[in-house]
Amino acid sequence: MKRFRVTVNGEVYEVEVEELGAAAEVTSVRPEARPEPRPAVPAARTAPRPARPLAQAAAAPATTGRPASAPGAVSAPIPGVITDVRVSAGQAIKSGQVLLILEAMKMQNEIVAPRDGVVKEVAVSKGASVNTGDVLVVIG
Repeated sequence: MKRFRVTVNGEVYEVEVEELGAAAEVTSVRPEARPEPRPAVPAARTAPRPARPLAQAAAAPATTGRPASAPGAVSAPIPGVITDVRVSAGQAIKSGQVLLILEAMKMQNEIVAPRDGVVKEVAVSKGASVNTGDVLVVIG
């Protein structure tokens, strides 16, 4: 039997959970049933990670035959669908310029150039589904 303290809408509950194989039985104790009120225990705090552009997110190996860690490769940070390609091969680009739009969970994510350069290859087209780590654009 394990005991947990859970806060729901500002009310603190103590919960006992007993594991029964694939299913678990939960018993809760209402706050007013306790003999003495107990303060909520704050969750452990961790230092926030610095934000980074989506194009620079860590990626898994690419499925286009080129590793995502190859020089100049801009890879998909999350799975989704390409809804707009804003660059073409041979085009000069600046750091921070939007290369394409990746839709994931109904959110439009701008994939930006991590550095200045020239687009060597656009590895995807509008409407393409991509997975995390797939190479999208190669910058020379």
